[in-house]
Amino acid sequence: MPTDARIRYGADYNPEQWSQDVWDEDVRLMRDAHVTTATVGVFSWSRLEPRPGEYDFAWLDDVLDRLHAGGVRVVLATATASPPAWFARRYPDSLPVTEDGVRLAFGSRQQYSPSSPDYRRHALALVEQVAARYADHPALEMWHVNNEYGCEVSRSYDAHSERAFRAWLEQRYGTVEELNRAWGTDFWSQRYGSFDEVGVPSVTPSFRNPTQELDFRRFSSDAMLALHRAESQVIRRYSPDVPITTNFMGFFPGADYWAWAPHVDVVSDDAYPDPADPEAYVRLAAVRDLMRGLGQGRPWLLMEQATSAVNWRPRNAPRPRGQHRAHSLQAVARGADGVLHFQWRQSAAGAERFHSAMLPHAGADTRLFRDVAALGEELAGLSDLVGTAVPARVALVLDWDSWWALEQPATPTRVEYVERFLDWYAPFLRRGVTVDVVQAGADVTGYDLVVVPVQHVARREHLDALDAYVRGGGHLVVTYASAVVDQDLRVHLGGYLGPLRATLGVRVEELAPTAGPDGTPGGPLRLVGDVAGAASLWQDVLVVDEAQVVATFADGYAAGGAAVTRREHGDGVAWYVATQPAADVLDALVDRLLTECGVPALLAAPVPGVEAVRRGDRLAVVNHTAAPVVLQVAGLTVDLGPHDARLLPGV
Repeated sequence: MPTDARIRYGADYNPEQWSQDVWDEDVRLMRDAHVTTATVGVFSWSRLEPRPGEYDFAWLDDVLDRLHAGGVRVVLATATASPPAWFARRYPDSLPVTEDGVRLAFGSRQQYSPSSPDYRRHALALVEQVAARYADHPALEMWHVNNEYGCEVSRSYDAHSERAFRAWLEQRYGTVEELNRAWGTDFWSQRYGSFDEVGVPSVTPSFRNPTQELDFRRFSSDAMLALHRAESQVIRRYSPDVPITTNFMGFFPGADYWAWAPHVDVVSDDAYPDPADPEAYVRLAAVRDLMRGLGQGRPWLLMEQATSAVNWRPRNAPRPRGQHRAHSLQAVARGADGVLHFQWRQSAAGAERFHSAMLPHAGADTRLFRDVAALGEELAGLSDLVGTAVPARVALVLDWDSWWALEQPATPTRVEYVERFLDWYAPFLRRGVTVDVVQAGADVTGYDLVVVPVQHVARREHLDALDAYVRGGGHLVVTYASAVVDQDLRVHLGGYLGPLRATLGVRVEELAPTAGPDGTPGGPLRLVGDVAGAASLWQDVLVVDEAQVVATFADGYAAGGAAVTRREHGDGVAWYVATQPAADVLDALVDRLLTECGVPALLAAPVPGVEAVRRGDRLAVVNHTAAPVVLQVAGLTVDLGPHDARLLPGV
């Protein structure tokens, strides 16, 4: 992030949607709203290059000069997110193809295959023009490459993608013999004689090869990342010292953001929680922590959020009064050095005309705009937080490979990976215990507690590192469905869990997902023992070798067997949880874990809908509920109204 001590505040600005007589009013109202930053040019390719090779920058020159004169800094987009009509007509094979062979048409956005050489050539030519022209513009603060990679098309099954996939596989495996080994192609006579025989995993008569599917997910993420890196390389030639970003989308299945994060100077995120969902704050808080984790603890940027309603849900509920402010302050408390929006002025036409903005259809004399201006003024007073850290002593492991693999068909049951991750995140949030989200294989030395929820795909070296963490004095929690397969989706033989069997002191003999009375997945279970109460979804049939049984299954396929175990290993402790405990059971278990680890909680007891987190020398408390609350936190009594937040200094 830029080094001057100021929380960035602003929005995507799309002046090309408006006549020039509106532009001066925009700058004046931005000043009234304490806007510092405008993201410009995201969807302006057709304006910048109205015909092939013919560029028009006069309007953008005017806009950037006006913003600079008004004291508004610019995040300048490369405009490559949506190719114009002439491009689609000239290069129809650049359009993406679905897995069942349907070629998608022009008329929306992101209508390109990431592997199209024509798209890459024309996109980089545009970036060259933009970067050369504006690298030294005094308003330029940051570069914004493309936009929301993969939000509409994260995987294309076109001929260009098929050729690129083969090249990616050859680079990954070296020989077709190694690909056959990794993919287990002797099953169902899928063995390949050369890379030329390998295709994309389109619609097939029955289940597709699971490792082929996983590799195609990996390839598709890498293909989009290659586009981002190519644009960034062009920008660096002209503008080596200006930071580069592209906007992530929280828990997004289309791209492995751990692979992407090293290639942005500033991690940024787009976040659109459902105002009608009372539990949305849990996911939102976890996303904030993920963004901080992707940046290795550095401050990040909230690139997009809505001031009120969006346009793409079946029912687009407006935000309750105060929620926009509460979510904005939550982002700052969890490490954001900027709070931006989509968009500045609400569109009068197009698909997003009913998406809220900082300046609504009704204009500046509105409650919404007055709230926007008040938030801008409040953020301007938080300059002491810029660049400060958010300390955490607990880590949760998040793994895209496991996400992709668990949600494939032909697995024991449907496991919604992110939802189960959030089940484990939530009890820490309810106690005011800050969590770092870390990558599988990350160095977790220094954390008091590491939780590994449903990490289905596990490399041996990562499991060895977790064993070393425990032996060195760490506290580890591993859950069901973890370490079942390796990076090629080949099963860890000998009782699942691989090398973690010795760490945990247990072996998993069978996987037993539960079902309700109607046969649907996830039927109820009961746990008895020191950890007691309801559970669901899954049972492991455990063989306990060298562990203490903390809870057993009272019913189900594994009735009488161990459900929760604990083992002292080296100087640390390793826990295994063989099912999905209910929320209150997790609260009790996490309470015990925190006590054992010596990690203090900001909140004396779990408080649903409320969070507390430290950043710098401030304590943030946020009430996400529609009712007032009185909190005891850090020795203080804090009164919070509905959807209210406080950032208390010096606590």
